[in-house]
Amino acid sequence: MSGCGVYDGAEIHEAVLSLLAIDEIGAQALCISINAPQHHVINHSTGEEMNEQRNMLIEAARISRGTILTIDDVNPMDLDALVIPGGFGSAKNFTSWAFSGPEGSIRNDVKSFLIQLIHHRKPLLALCVSPVVVAKALEGSGIIAHLAIGSKKDASPYTIEDFQKGLESIGATTEDKGTNEILIDHGHRIITAPCYMMEASISQVRSSIKIAMEALKDLCHA
Repeated sequence: MSGCGVYDGAEIHEAVLSLLAIDEIGAQALCISINAPQHHVINHSTGEEMNEQRNMLIEAARISRGTILTIDDVNPMDLDALVIPGGFGSAKNFTSWAFSGPEGSIRNDVKSFLIQLIHHRKPLLALCVSPVVVAKALEGSGIIAHLAIGSKKDASPYTIEDFQKGLESIGATTEDKGTNEILIDHGHRIITAPCYMMEASISQVRSSIKIAMEALKDLCHA
């Protein structure tokens, strides 16, 4: 998790609903974050930047109820799979996509973690905007991930086509998927679900994450 809050960290609904869905498939969640400052702090009632600094790990611990490890303390090989909730933290804290688009950077620790998972065929689920993290991690690797970050055909608060073009410019391929749809890249064992990239209710996001988590379970057992 990249913090706590849609505009500067992890999207809370997506994070909590992921924890619920993990429990429902009979798996155990291990929450992971990064012991480093967020890019900035946003007042979620006004959308304005605040003159303060917060730590990703400390903020994410609000969602995990205090039980959380740093990315440096986790061996990717010990995990069965990884889930990345959405939220602007993926595009501001894990990467700089929110400011520089596909030309932006990705944290070295995040890139290394994801590359190890994918090279060892560990399944990965990226929700909402988090496919940008996956694409940046794989940029230049020769691995062509097939990702979904929304649908141009349905209502969205974002310009989905721009995101798709950005992902494609750094080596991914994309496919339109709407609110209740997921995309499975069986070749690379990557699942993507648009969630709040689209105009969606919390119940629709819940349904999407539940479907995606069942697919993740199947990949773990494949």
